[in-house]
Amino acid sequence: MLTDLSLPHLDQDQARDAEHFADHALPSANEPSLTHKPKILLLYGSLRKRSYSRLVIEECARLLNHFGAEARIFDPTDLPQPDTEDENHPKVQELRELMIWSEGQIWCSPERHGSMTSILKSQIDWVPLSVGAVRPTQGKTLAVMQVSGGSQSFNAVNQMRILGRWMRMVTIPNQSSVAKAFLEFEEDGRMKPSSYYNRIVDVVEELVKFTLLTRGHSEYLVSRYSERVESAQQLSERVNQRSI
Repeated sequence: MLTDLSLPHLDQDQARDAEHFADHALPSANEPSLTHKPKILLLYGSLRKRSYSRLVIEECARLLNHFGAEARIFDPTDLPQPDTEDENHPKVQELRELMIWSEGQIWCSPERHGSMTSILKSQIDWVPLSVGAVRPTQGKTLAVMQVSGGSQSFNAVNQMRILGRWMRMVTIPNQSSVAKAFLEFEEDGRMKPSSYYNRIVDVVEELVKFTLLTRGHSEYLVSRYSERVESAQQLSERVNQRSI
């Protein structure tokens, strides 16, 4: 749970930021279109004490609060590797419940050996195709981000986009890649003002907009003709048939 929700880089010039956000604010709480705050789940991909992917996610949570959303961060500490425990493990249950709760998600991973980390991938691998006939991720919005120890790269975000598409998520066009992340944060863990920070603001704002735009329409958007004409039993029989 974050206790510091301040946004010093946005608050330092309130007049300027009021102008920049004036035409892009969320509907007021009294408007029918905003029946509840957008519910956003945030995942990060490192267990280090000073995890830059976690620090990015914490900045995202503050921004989500600023934009009127409800943010929940999943801590992957003690989440077992897939197949080493069953689905009744407390951390697995926590993750799956948050998946179902969320309307949108943000994933942030370090790039390691040219890809996302196993920590991030393990969280995704614990999410089944269905839970009680409900697809935990189908139709939810998704934003992807990465941090790098060296020059800017996009390998991890590209991989996460593939995952999001496979999980039938509505992955927004914008994304963030923070190069040399160790230079972008103060000692207290807050991100320094920079073009990287501004890009994160862009991504979070866009995610909230897409989440509101697709609210109530996600089932329609991801409905597939082939699945409407083929029953679950027929699908099972087709994909599990033995070769002759």
